[in-house]
Amino acid sequence: MRHDHLLTANQLTREDIELVLDRAAEVDANPAAFGKRHAGTLLGLCFFEPSTRTKMSFEAAMKRLGGDVVDMGSVDSSSVKKGESLADTVRVVEGYADALVLRHPLMGAAKMASEFVDVPLVNAGDGAGHHPTQTLLDLYTIRENAGLDDLTIGIMGDLKYGRTVHSLATALTNFGASQHFVSPESLKLPRSVRYDLHEAGATVREHTDLEAVLPQLDVLYVTRIQRERFPDENEYHRIAGEYQIDAETLDAAKDDLTVMHPLPRVDEIAPEIDDTDHARYFEQAHNGVPVRMALLDMLLEGDS
Repeated sequence: MRHDHLLTANQLTREDIELVLDRAAEVDANPAAFGKRHAGTLLGLCFFEPSTRTKMSFEAAMKRLGGDVVDMGSVDSSSVKKGESLADTVRVVEGYADALVLRHPLMGAAKMASEFVDVPLVNAGDGAGHHPTQTLLDLYTIRENAGLDDLTIGIMGDLKYGRTVHSLATALTNFGASQHFVSPESLKLPRSVRYDLHEAGATVREHTDLEAVLPQLDVLYVTRIQRERFPDENEYHRIAGEYQIDAETLDAAKDDLTVMHPLPRVDEIAPEIDDTDHARYFEQAHNGVPVRMALLDMLLEGDS
């Protein structure tokens, strides 16, 4: 995929996904074998929003492949503060790096930026749009714990602004997963996402209550109510605190239910769940490194 860009989950076929996940499994099994594959390679990090897991795992991934990173730093300490455009920023950083990772608060920013660069660009989240590398590590975690075939998954929380939800739901259509979406009415899937899922042949099942669907689920994917995505502060305060799960909630679940969360969490998942066999969200975060190593390895070596 040299000189290709990964911008949305819509780009990914089942074959694409399985190639990346298979490579990630190889990395996971023997990371030392990949330790010098990209010596001398530089990855440019352009993060216009705060990030912990995504930014650190991309940096760790590049370094574990033998390369290094150049980091734009915070917006406040960059030329963006002086009014530099996104197009100019990525064109400048492209001159310092062999590939770019971009996070930006505006939906569509990654696509626009990709039109100005000739090195691979990976979307690390664009507003309420997509987050395709989070989706790949989510799929890897699901495959390792529940399998991707004959899967019934519940996705709960902020479905309107949650870019991880939009990407994951789209990618799961490649596997024919039965998807249930649980949210308040005000945070339902956007119409555009529902349309894309219908076009892909998926049946969109929407619920306002987890209780009715929980016993059917193989995976429960919980998301936080994202304060930073809300244009209306009053709406956030009205919704915040809803759709939480604790140990008692999971009494009705399958014994082998996998509980996931893209993190950070606020109070959607009670800490008492962390030590149960259901909890996979820290494993999920750790999987960001081998999955992003696999993706960068493929982008930089030119695999199709």
